[in-house]
Amino acid sequence: MFFDRARIWVQGGQGGDGIVAFLRQKHAPRGGPSGGNGGRGGHVVAVADESMNTLHGLRRKVHYRAGKGGRGGNTAKQGAYGADLEVQVPTGTLVRDAKDGNLMADLSDEGQRALLVRGGRGGRGNASFRSARHQAPRLAEKGEPGQERWLDLELKLVAEVGIIGVPNAGKSTLISRISAARPEIADYPFTTLVPNLGVVELAHRQRVFVDIPGLVEGAHQGTGLGIEFLRHVERTRLLVHLLDGSSDNPGGEMAMIESELASYSEALAAKPRVVVLNKRDLPQTRAAEAELKPAMDKRGLPFWSISAVTGENVQDLLWALDRQLEAIPIVEASTQPDLPEIAVSEDDRAFTVMRLGPNHWQVVGAGLERITRMTNWDLPESALRFQNILDTWGVSETLRAQGIEEGDTVRIAESELVWGFDNAF
Repeated sequence: MFFDRARIWVQGGQGGDGIVAFLRQKHAPRGGPSGGNGGRGGHVVAVADESMNTLHGLRRKVHYRAGKGGRGGNTAKQGAYGADLEVQVPTGTLVRDAKDGNLMADLSDEGQRALLVRGGRGGRGNASFRSARHQAPRLAEKGEPGQERWLDLELKLVAEVGIIGVPNAGKSTLISRISAARPEIADYPFTTLVPNLGVVELAHRQRVFVDIPGLVEGAHQGTGLGIEFLRHVERTRLLVHLLDGSSDNPGGEMAMIESELASYSEALAAKPRVVVLNKRDLPQTRAAEAELKPAMDKRGLPFWSISAVTGENVQDLLWALDRQLEAIPIVEASTQPDLPEIAVSEDDRAFTVMRLGPNHWQVVGAGLERITRMTNWDLPESALRFQNILDTWGVSETLRAQGIEEGDTVRIAESELVWGFDNAF
């Protein structure tokens, strides 16, 4: 099956813990603090891979977590960085934050990379807390948890030429004639249920074509299969509008398709196109050709009449498409609009105090929550440092002003703390 949507969960690796240690050597029996910092956790990175053409693998494996950072060493050694995790996705994949739908990355080129989530910072060892006033600190930080989020992935196939038309116009027959693609071909509507990619060799150049499942009236609103696959021609540079020469009204079907394109996207409707009447091997097609060619010439649209079954005029059509592609400017990735940063910037010291009920409070703030998670509560000096941060940042004063009392519970991140004597936890 063809899968062009997936939802995955990604998490950066947790940073390594810093440690408390003191140098004890023969020449320095009273050496200073030597606890090293923990290593950064690994990042999760998406990498575009043109050998992939579906998101099927990412629907089967949903959770992705990068490596944890290493613990600090005894002689002020930095812990090892956690291993980054690369998630391979097909070229043409859009990455969106599942929470708000914001576009995070547009991976349209082979090897293009996008940072999905960052690994957590490594905790500082006691060597990093040494100062002139505090020569022998006995505190260290835990590693910071990595970022995590759900992501929605959407695949838009990367092809230069999109073949569109009503069901049974012969799109699959044409792409099987001009390339090595072997889609299912039969004499009934909606034989093609998924887009088919085909690579055509022309003058030592490869041109990628995509055959879009047949469009019917109301496709832009979900009728038939159209709305699921119209997005796959948004990236194409040129459209081949294939008309069914055996139809009673190929001109009317063309007008319907044009209306659906315009309803779906003005940009899609404005794409350069070539009108191709198929099934020239049938007698009724000649009559349709005599009527359509003058109308297309009047509109300034290139017009061809071919037979995908016998191959009549197909090679000449391909050379004409190649020449037209050469004349269409290629939009470089650098000219695309800047995408938003994946990491959301926040005021580290901003916080909000909420009363959840009698004797129960919660403090919310990105910076404060990070410090809470990195505090090693087993070390008395670490707990004292945390209390000093609450005082310095104004959290203690805010809690007192809102009426906190001794013995009340205060929740910060995943920690629940008890408000004690002298405004201390």
